[in-house]
Amino acid sequence: MSRVHFPNTRMKTIPLSGGIREILSRADELEKQGRSVIHMEIGRPDFDSPECAKKGAILALESGNVHYTDMSGSFELREAIAEKYRRENHLSVNPDSQVIVTAGAIEALMITFMSVLEPQDEVIIPAPFFPAYADQVALSNGIVRPVQCRIENEFRLKVQDIEKAINEKTKILLINSPNNPTGAVLTREDLEEIARLAIEKDLLVVSDECYEKYLYEGEHVSIASLPGMEERTVTIGAASKTWSMTGWRIGWAIVPPEMKKYAAKCHQNLTTCANAFAQAGVAKAFREADGDVKRMIDEYRRRRDLVMSYLNRIEGFEAVTPHGAFYAFPSVKKLGLSPFELSSYLLEEAGVATVPSDVFRSEGFIRIAYCRSYEEIEEGMKRIEAAVAKLGKR
Repeated sequence: MSRVHFPNTRMKTIPLSGGIREILSRADELEKQGRSVIHMEIGRPDFDSPECAKKGAILALESGNVHYTDMSGSFELREAIAEKYRRENHLSVNPDSQVIVTAGAIEALMITFMSVLEPQDEVIIPAPFFPAYADQVALSNGIVRPVQCRIENEFRLKVQDIEKAINEKTKILLINSPNNPTGAVLTREDLEEIARLAIEKDLLVVSDECYEKYLYEGEHVSIASLPGMEERTVTIGAASKTWSMTGWRIGWAIVPPEMKKYAAKCHQNLTTCANAFAQAGVAKAFREADGDVKRMIDEYRRRRDLVMSYLNRIEGFEAVTPHGAFYAFPSVKKLGLSPFELSSYLLEEAGVATVPSDVFRSEGFIRIAYCRSYEEIEEGMKRIEAAVAKLGKR
């Protein structure tokens, strides 16, 4: 393989190791040794998928719905997506010219970057951010330009900071609200300012709204619904978080009509089409699973309040209340340890797995996911509190 050299140009900037991998590997080792580990690093809903969705998928299988769907997704699901965004997000979505059903939101993001970016084009991403964004931009020959969001502003993106980061190579602004890993929610006023700047600077906005249902205060606003934004916004969604269907691998991109055929061509050559019977189950969830969502959100709000009751009293932690998603992101700078050192200490000393903020392109924080039962979370927070108290006695 003398002609083949690794890594290639696209992968040179992609880290193949990092704090989260070491934490997960060590957590596995401890569990094999018989240690009790509470997993507060895993960012996936712990509820079962809705019964109606499972029955919809079973019926599709029994009916022989096991072949390719339309490349952009079954019409039934595309129409359900379009109707949802018309009704709830105030977007006039055309299921034929704008909707592509994908293998999860990850693929929806990937086809967006692949169909838009030229080599060395820049994507502004508010940090801290979901690590896959940077990998996907790199794989699309683009460059990430992080813009730090600050705890003093509840991790909401400031338009002045975006403006400073824009240059002649900037093509995309990616926003994620509610946010992973901070739980921050952009307000309507925030989004109106961002929209004005995007129009002025002629930027495409990619809006990752996978956590839109995980909202505890305020309102969710799709930036595409603001004046002048529908034609310059790609809206990303997924069944994974909304209905606890992570393994079903169904997501979607709502794109401007002029972009559809190019994004669809990327999609065709990555996956051909999303899973047929999973699409049938998700279409059913759109119609019948609102009650399942409400029950989940009510429980996650209860868990969030429990986590915050501990974070607000643990000396050395500084935290703002997350308004969405299912993560807390406390500052740990006062403890005198790096985030990776603290996450490692909490795992070894307390048997609680958390994620250091370096993974999310930010310094001085850890992410705590409250995707476990209320009782497990309470035990985990008690362990964290006791372990941090020991640090102060060293």
